[in-house]
Amino acid sequence: MYYKFSGFTQKLTGAWASDAYSPQGLKPVVSTEAPPIIFATPTKLTSDSAYDYAGKNKVPELQKFFQKSDGVPIHLKRGLPDQMLYRTTMALTLGGTIYCLIALYMASQPRNK
Repeated sequence: MYYKFSGFTQKLTGAWASDAYSPQGLKPVVSTEAPPIIFATPTKLTSDSAYDYAGKNKVPELQKFFQKSDGVPIHLKRGLPDQMLYRTTMALTLGGTIYCLIALYMASQPRNK
């Protein structure tokens, strides 16, 4: 009979020979071919053998937008959504700090009997 270590029960359990000789993480390689690319699939092949992608590269435009010197911090450049996110984060941080200080003060006081 063959045995292998079970990660679930943390004990030795009975197993088939193939499982006992190929423990977890050491399984034989099924395929040596690379899997197909998922995110860079072209929409069509043009006549000059170049790929035409569905999306436009927005990186240069965003770089110009965020590098513009207008006195606004980088984390607030996109307007109202960034301001709401920033203010919510600051309010939660301040609230958490006050809550921790109150809990520390209450923990440092002796109990009344």
